[in-house]
Amino acid sequence: MSDFLPAFEAMIIDEGGYKLHTVKGDRGGATYAGIARNYHRGWAGWAFVDRGEIPPSQLVRDFYKREFWDALRCGEINQQPIASSLFNFAVNAGTKTAAKLAQVVVGVTPDGAIGPKSLEALNKIHPERFVSAFALAKISRYAAICNRDPSQVKFLLGWINRTLKGLS
Repeated sequence: MSDFLPAFEAMIIDEGGYKLHTVKGDRGGATYAGIARNYHRGWAGWAFVDRGEIPPSQLVRDFYKREFWDALRCGEINQQPIASSLFNFAVNAGTKTAAKLAQVVVGVTPDGAIGPKSLEALNKIHPERFVSAFALAKISRYAAICNRDPSQVKFLLGWINRTLKGLS
């Protein structure tokens, strides 16, 4: 079974660490440690940020474990590279999008929920095959986003670099 902590440690670096970021044009709005305020208004850490304080790192880890790792059942995936790749992309694109893209890669019905059939397929595929096919699918999705909304082009290189970094 896969382990949350190494996946989290890699992801938090990709998200810029434990910092508050505001990037013009970012649909997520202000983000702390990658947690987008516009998508996660109820996160308890915003109370710390609003007071000018640093939220406890455990609060951040617990959020990511519950909202992404556990929601995608990553702990039930046998191969760490598959679980880590799925988790990292979910943080960037959302759990339903990540699940659907992974389901397409492994050849099951893309319904956006990781259930028994998806887990079985994820646990049968060779990790290198999954990670490389998943990377191509992610890049294709990012290109489609930019084609639909040219204001998002400024994020494309970062998205591609994040995806390629996950191949090593």
